[in-house]
Amino acid sequence: MRHILIIGATSAIAEATARRFAHDGDRLYLVARNQERLTAMASDLKTRGATQVETMVLDVNDTAKHADLISQAETTMGELDTILIAHGTLSDQKACEASFDETLKELQTNCLSVISLLTHVANRFEEQKHGTIVVVSSVAGDRGRQSNYVYGTAKASVTTFLQGLRNRLYRSGVTVITIKPGFVDTPMTASFRKGKLWASPEEIGEGIYRAIQNKNDVVYLPWFWRWIMLVIRMTPESVFKRTKL
Repeated sequence: MRHILIIGATSAIAEATARRFAHDGDRLYLVARNQERLTAMASDLKTRGATQVETMVLDVNDTAKHADLISQAETTMGELDTILIAHGTLSDQKACEASFDETLKELQTNCLSVISLLTHVANRFEEQKHGTIVVVSSVAGDRGRQSNYVYGTAKASVTTFLQGLRNRLYRSGVTVITIKPGFVDTPMTASFRKGKLWASPEEIGEGIYRAIQNKNDVVYLPWFWRWIMLVIRMTPESVFKRTKL
């Protein structure tokens, strides 16, 4: 039985993953901004088999409360051995281009708040000599593209931070997993035209569950995004800068 802290728990990907955990009878501590949605989700997860489900309302950008969050979750659950960080916003690229304040707001939510949480969790797990850290990053961080480079910058920073943590924590027995989804059909992407490359939150949730079971390092979801992004990364800059991606 795992003792799992999920931050950004009401996101479509996190909820789908939590249902998979519930099936195993795991104990869950859910953190998000909306108590009503958290309460409904907790009830659903208990019905699906979760042994214990606790909730907390928190704005992840209030980084001063992150240390207390980790401590409270650990005290309430008895221990913590897994954390899934899945919160984020899909940046309005045009708004960010026009305003540094908008850019900073997106970087705070998608990058700095994540790094703050990871700093606290990494120190705790390093001390206890075990644990699994899972963070939802994105294929958008693999290369800067004109359509979403502010969002991509945030995700690239998170990915690099996770690489360093993985290297640092390996000898302490702590697993650090980077999840890189491609296009996912969620409320956040409701206005986008969907195609064959799009995945459901349930597919991503199952992939996250398998990554934890297998103690993977970096996982592209669905799998074919690894090869798509390889091609994109290998394209020479002299060619890539002419594209309209």
